Amino acid sequence: MTTAPVGPVEGLRPPGERPRDEDRSTRKPLSFWDRVKFLVLLTLIWFILVWSAMANNPLMGFADAARIEVRAASWVFVLLALEALRQLHFLISEHWAGYHRFWTHTVFGGFERATHTKLSDWTRFRVWRLLTWLFWIAVIAVVIGKVTDTNPIVALLHAPTYIWKALPFLLQIFVLVFVLILQFAALFWFLSRGGVDVYYPDDIKTRFADVWGQDHVLARVKENILYLEHPEQVEDRGGYVPGGILLWGPPGTGKTLMAEAVAGETGKPYVFVDPGAFINMFFGVGVLKVKGLFRKLRRLALRYGGVIVFFDEADSLGNRGALAQGGPGFPRGMTPAPHQAGCHGFSYLSRDVQWLLLRRELQSGIEDEPVSRRSKQIIGAGMGGGGGGGGGMGTLQALLTEMSGLKKPRGFVNRHVRRIFGMRPKPPPKYRILIMMASNMPEALDEALLRPGRIDRIYKVGYPSKAGRVKTYEGYLAKVRHELTPEQVDKLAIITPYATGATIKDMVNEALITAIRNGRDVITWRDIIRAKQLKELGPPEDVEYIERERHAVAVHEACHALVAYLTRQHMEIDIATIEKGSDYLGMVASIPPEDQFTRWRTEYETDILVSLASLAGERMFFDKDSSSGVSGDLESATTVASFMEGFWGMGSTVSSYSTAKRLEVGAPGGGQGGRKKKGQDPEAELRRALADRIEDSLTGLLARVEELLTQNRENVLCLAHALESHKTLSGDDVLAVLEHRQGPLVDGRPYGNAAFVQRLEEYHQGAAAAHRSHSKAPLSLPAAPSPMWVPQDAAVAAPAPDQFGP
Repeated sequence: MTTAPVGPVEGLRPPGERPRDEDRSTRKPLSFWDRVKFLVLLTLIWFILVWSAMANNPLMGFADAARIEVRAASWVFVLLALEALRQLHFLISEHWAGYHRFWTHTVFGGFERATHTKLSDWTRFRVWRLLTWLFWIAVIAVVIGKVTDTNPIVALLHAPTYIWKALPFLLQIFVLVFVLILQFAALFWFLSRGGVDVYYPDDIKTRFADVWGQDHVLARVKENILYLEHPEQVEDRGGYVPGGILLWGPPGTGKTLMAEAVAGETGKPYVFVDPGAFINMFFGVGVLKVKGLFRKLRRLALRYGGVIVFFDEADSLGNRGALAQGGPGFPRGMTPAPHQAGCHGFSYLSRDVQWLLLRRELQSGIEDEPVSRRSKQIIGAGMGGGGGGGGGMGTLQALLTEMSGLKKPRGFVNRHVRRIFGMRPKPPPKYRILIMMASNMPEALDEALLRPGRIDRIYKVGYPSKAGRVKTYEGYLAKVRHELTPEQVDKLAIITPYATGATIKDMVNEALITAIRNGRDVITWRDIIRAKQLKELGPPEDVEYIERERHAVAVHEACHALVAYLTRQHMEIDIATIEKGSDYLGMVASIPPEDQFTRWRTEYETDILVSLASLAGERMFFDKDSSSGVSGDLESATTVASFMEGFWGMGSTVSSYSTAKRLEVGAPGGGQGGRKKKGQDPEAELRRALADRIEDSLTGLLARVEELLTQNRENVLCLAHALESHKTLSGDDVLAVLEHRQGPLVDGRPYGNAAFVQRLEEYHQGAAAAHRSHSKAPLSLPAAPSPMWVPQDAAVAAPAPDQFGP
């Protein structure tokens, strides 16, 4: 006789099988209140019924009323018994795993499986909610019936009558509550006004043609506009339309203008959010402003088919945490701070080495930071942690929620009333809202604000290139009358390498004011140069040098300018002046003739040569004497030489001084695991060796400068005379003096006259003698002769480019 195999029975385990976790589990114990709350409620209902019986018959005592209600309200005791039995069932399930498993998996589990096969989760939820409502309605009907001594069904039918009788009392309570709420609501409504300006399609006149110098960014922004107007091109293929753009870069580069152009081109409403719109003194007002702003945006988007909102100075929204404090996690598209400059060799390394270097950089930054600053940051983080520094508590969180929650069902009726009747809320329409933000400090923005889905694209609006500056100058000059040629406009773009749209507009306007001040309405090259000097240097101080000091300052600056002319082939002289400013007696500035993004050792050496020209020139022209005015030049030269020797690999060694210092390697005495030998300091030895190399480098370059100035002594005196005569020279005028030709403002041809140069030497000797004796100069500044005196074969030739340069 064979026995059929018996399969596993639910609730039983095969022999030898270890019990599973769910077999050993019991019900989670209930808290005391959860165990007795329905018992307390039913007891309270019974006492209400007893009180009702006593109220209907004032002569009846409590004991008599209780005996009557024991018989009349026996259903209460039935419910009490059932609730007590339920709690006993729960108590056993909390201590007996098999009992709990039987009821959970066999009884109720079977019921769950049966209902799941026939009903959906949504239908089961509606049925259960209906039964719950019917139960509580029945309980309320019974209670009202006992209180009014009527049948529960009749009491339920008379419920509107009871509500009508109680309506005056309820109305008084409602009015009182409404007045209290209205006071706060009116106050917060008043405080939440302002800071948001709405411009309708006809109000915006700016177009893409008005945005100059940012063509590469404008092309990408136009792409976003195409998707905003024709979203089906992306959505029909399974994608989504980018809804957020961040424009970041220096001030004045056209970020706000670009947002206005987007609104003007699309014909959509443009909502401008003021930087201080969410800054307030009351808790919660910023949240109300955010919610009110997005309600307005949704209405405008439905009415006009789209809307553009622009947050200017978005960094005022605040930051919730580590990003503003220099912690990990950087905005997308931005380079981490330790690796901003130079070739991004960081990307060549393995991920382990990347993380090691980044962690060391962050730790070193924290260790080197002053305690007071760190404590301020910690305090700031603690105070602003709830909602960022700018908008107040919860404002930034509300903005983040609104930016990512546009697809949620909205409206009280849609979300709540429809659910009461078992209806699903209607999904919201697709709001075409393009969020644009501008910031000068993107590192201060919260990282959650920049994640895809909120801000999908991040564009840097940097300084315009030379071609962009030319186009910007042409655009603003076209609005005024001028005599500038295309060559002069190109030259103007060269000598203003970091000009933005705002500074170019201001310079053209200042040139127009200068022309009007001189009785003209046409801008000339002289006007634009004067405007450039005024904007870059500011108005000179109303002071007059004594004659020997004026000459000394002129010689000092002439040495700078001459060495810059001879050695700096990669830069052009922009301006030379001896007019005293707020923090300088004179200056010579150079600019690159074209956009350049890398620097070379020979270029840095010429920077040092130009800086050392003042010290070498004063020693040469004033008998080894020198002034304190060379201190800034020496500081610049030493700084560049230090970086060349210790950081950039442009000296006699290759290793990085900063890394060697941080890792405590590379110095004598540091070989044995970084331990110092007795009486030796590895770091001091490392600094001493670096200082010796820097001094040797500067000494050699100083000798080269002295040789250059000795060979071009006459040109230094000529340039010093031009500075003393005109105070300020443009780069073209400096070249005119050195090359003995006609310049825009200065005629340099007289400086080719040998006799005049000899007079300049005599004047200098007198000034040098007065300098030594600290007395008044015996000679006055000689006047330049007429250009007609200059012979064709001038005795003093223009200096040739530096044969001794790098």
